[in-house]
Amino acid sequence: MKAALNSRIRLDIRLKRRSGGALHRQIYERLRADILEGRLEPGRRLASSRALASQLGVARGTVELAYATLASEGYVETQAAGGTLVASNLSRQRPIPRGRRIQPVRAFLDPAFDTAQPKPFQMGLPALDLFPRKLWSRLAARNARRLSLGALSYQDAAGDRRLREAIAHYLAIARGLSCSSDQIFVTPGYQGALGLITRVLLRPGDPVWFEDPGYFLAREALKQAGAALVPLPVDPEGIDVEAGRARAPWARFAVVTPSHQAPLGVTLSLNRRLALLAWAAEAGAWVIEDDYDSEYRYRGRPLPALKSLDEANRVLYTGTFSKVLHPGLRLGYLVVPPPELERFDRAASLLMPSQGYLDQMTVADFMTEGHFARHIRRMRQLYAERREALATALERRLGDRLRVDLQAGGLHLLGWLREGSDDEALSQRAWAQGLAPLPLSRAVMQARLPPALAMSFTNVPVEESAAVVERMAAVIEGAG
Repeated sequence: MKAALNSRIRLDIRLKRRSGGALHRQIYERLRADILEGRLEPGRRLASSRALASQLGVARGTVELAYATLASEGYVETQAAGGTLVASNLSRQRPIPRGRRIQPVRAFLDPAFDTAQPKPFQMGLPALDLFPRKLWSRLAARNARRLSLGALSYQDAAGDRRLREAIAHYLAIARGLSCSSDQIFVTPGYQGALGLITRVLLRPGDPVWFEDPGYFLAREALKQAGAALVPLPVDPEGIDVEAGRARAPWARFAVVTPSHQAPLGVTLSLNRRLALLAWAAEAGAWVIEDDYDSEYRYRGRPLPALKSLDEANRVLYTGTFSKVLHPGLRLGYLVVPPPELERFDRAASLLMPSQGYLDQMTVADFMTEGHFARHIRRMRQLYAERREALATALERRLGDRLRVDLQAGGLHLLGWLREGSDDEALSQRAWAQGLAPLPLSRAVMQARLPPALAMSFTNVPVEESAAVVERMAAVIEGAG
């Protein structure tokens, strides 16, 4: 049944007599939606309860109850002689209309953001098709069954003790980093670690050395926290420490990806590591080490973590399970120097609630029972095969248009385009074709670099490499 509330705007109210719920609730919900979506503007007079009841074929009291509910929630106001009007103050506080989806910030920064299905070349994802879901489900179910009353209460803000002990053991073996579990804080991924650090140690306007090009999400997070970023060039030896000394000798932080620079893929040389630590000790500065992709190296032995050389306690080491397990966990960790533990513990207790303890317990079991180390070994071999297959297919099909440099490690290839190419436009074209390379230009602040595309190989099976590259070739060749 329909009702027209006035001659200018026709609003259909369809009442479902049998299965739609209480009639007054249906009228209320439709009028509320029309107000929120702007079809009934502030100050607009509604039909009288008698007129609307007659048009809808319901009792007058049904409409009056709907109007009363709207009035109690502030959507309408009544006047003695003026009837019922849409509340006039809604013009300044109307919420976003239904049907408009708020884009997450990562979607704004990265068009490859998509939670529905991994796309070929999509950065930041491990091989989700080969994650041991059955094993994971069994461990999670076991932990759920044995969940104690204590686990249901408030937990240590630093994270599950067993998980922190497992992380400390792993870091000692895999990264040459000696620390106690008391120094480890479990965080909501790398961004969570970065947020905790900035809350404790960053003052608005503090200069921060930042790799250029560098991880753009970290760049935006630091800006949001009030940092004054100082872009520093990156060469084959990593971040240029001498340039940092010249541009901002008393910077508060240096944010670096020493194991596998994001996105160029180079490794910070030993000389640069020592120079960076010497500067931090002299300046009383902090170095945030993002140990990005350190688990995956395909030739030679990886250098130990920068933190392993830190005798002055100036390095804040961060790691994440997003690339080695899956990003849906939103679990990372931060290793804090002993002198700063009290400050970090207080901030974590007040500002950073612990991540889900069931997930933490499951990761702890996954690590202590040996599954973690086996999973990394398996994935390292698989990624080496997928990396080689994709690089070979790109060289064969696009060798005259795109040059690939194979770095020693990491989870993506960097394809250098012809001079004058627009990597951002190519990225957008690729996205429209179901591919998700990331333009290098998005990681650049001031650096003058040729255009390039970062392409993850993790979710491109060997047997699909040629077909995926053929789709990419159509994108590049179609751009002229």
